[in-house]
Formats: sequence, structure tokens, C-alpha cells
Amino acid sequence: MRGRPWALLRVLGTLAWVSLLTACSLARRAPEAPPAAVVQPPPPAINVDAVPDAVPRVEPRSALGNPPFYDALGKRYYVLPTAAGYVEDGIASWYGPTFHEKSTSSGEPYDMYGMTAAHKTLPLPSYARVTNLRNGRSVVVRINDRGPFVANRLIDLSYTAAAKLDMLRDGTTFVEVRVLTPGQPVEPARLPATPATPAAALYLQAGAFADPRNAQRALARLREAGVPSVFLLQPQAGQVSLFRLRVGPLGSVEELDHYAGRLAALGFADARVVGAQ
Repeated sequence: MRGRPWALLRVLGTLAWVSLLTACSLARRAPEAPPAAVVQPPPPAINVDAVPDAVPRVEPRSALGNPPFYDALGKRYYVLPTAAGYVEDGIASWYGPTFHEKSTSSGEPYDMYGMTAAHKTLPLPSYARVTNLRNGRSVVVRINDRGPFVANRLIDLSYTAAAKLDMLRDGTTFVEVRVLTPGQPVEPARLPATPATPAAALYLQAGAFADPRNAQRALARLREAGVPSVFLLQPQAGQVSLFRLRVGPLGSVEELDHYAGRLAALGFADARVVGAQ
């Protein structure tokens, strides 16, 4: 009986130490800056087209980087229990020389010349097809890191993956991220965007309201503040009865970031990027 309090203290101390290590591993890449804001020497010339896509295979969840939740830059993120069925539109960025060969959240060294990526909530590792919605280019990456922790960014790609998507110069682009399940057929990439097909146009969702009166009040507030192209998306038959308040479509990352800042100043700090669906 006398030994139990000390045993309990040892257990609690061990748990605290593990929690600290996990938090440190997840926060290694925060804070970040968009690639355009960082002056870096150009990476060695490589033939990115010769680098093969990642091949989905069955892997156990990483021992690191998969807590139920974690905090980064003052925000809490909840790791998804499964990657199955995940599809989301958003903004991709990329990370390169600053982090090359440094440890990722999964404990693996980051290889900027590999076909990898970072995501805030998908289990590590996961595999996903990432399609550039501006030009239709598509790659398959292995997600083994956490991030990006810059506002409104969905996925952080390796240098090679970004080069193959032709997004290095701009630093960001609109993408679709579709998780791939090992052993199942790889679905074809989304068709390229054209002027007649606004596949690259995304929206900011300022909120979703069960009460239509609250939705109308929020809509009026944004219109009175001079926010253009704001509208309510009505609930569709067979779906959850929510009125979605959206701004858009937005044709560039810069425009999206601008209106995200305006919405935050008006009290809609949780506005998120969504596709047309």
C-alpha cells in the first residue's frame, strides 16, 4: 500500500513526458511562412518527372504523430480515426530546403525530393491523390507529417510534388485532396479547369446555421459590412438541414486570404475553405 502513491507518481510522470514529446514532435514545423516569404537557395536540379508517385500500401499507424488531438499555434486539431472516404478541396502550399532532412511529426526525416505531404488531421501515414484544380495535374503522395499551420491551408506538399503540379512559382494553388485506399483502384484525377468549368473556384464558409433566422441575420451583417458575393446555400433534400453562409466564388488564393481576414475581423474567425458542393 505504501508503494502505490510512488508508483502512481511514476506513471503520471511518464505520461506527462510522453505527452511533452508528442507535442514537441507535432509542433516542430510551427510557425511557418509561405514559401514566397522565405529567401532560399534554389534546390539542386532534378528531373521531377522521373520521380514516381507514391504507391499506396498497407501500413500500421505511426507511433508518433497520431494522438487523439494536439495543439499548434493556439488551435486544437483532432486526428481523424480513419482516412477512408476523405475528399476535400482547399489550398495547397509546399515546403522545401528549410525542413529538408529534419524530423517530421511521424519521426521520419523529411525528404523534399520525395513524394510526401503534411496534413493537420489525416492519420499518419495516409496516401492521397492531390489534383491541381487550375491545370488538372495530379500526383499521389504519402502523408507523413503535420501541417501546414498557416491559415486556410489544407495540405503542404514536398518540393517534388509541388513541382510536378506546377505550383512552385506561385507557392500555393487550389487543389482537391482525395484519400486512396491501398488495394483499391486509383480513381482518375478531376478534369482540368477551363473558363467554362470553374473547378478552381472555391468559397469561404462563414458559418452553418440550423435556424434560418440566425442565418439571415448573419447574411445581413456581412452585406452591411460591404462583403461582396455573400449568399446563403439552402439545405438540399436528404441532407442535414443547415443554412450555409458563403462568400465567393473566389478565383485566387490572394482573394481568398483577403476575405478570410475580413471575415475574422467581423467575428467569423472560424470561416473555412470549401468547394462548390
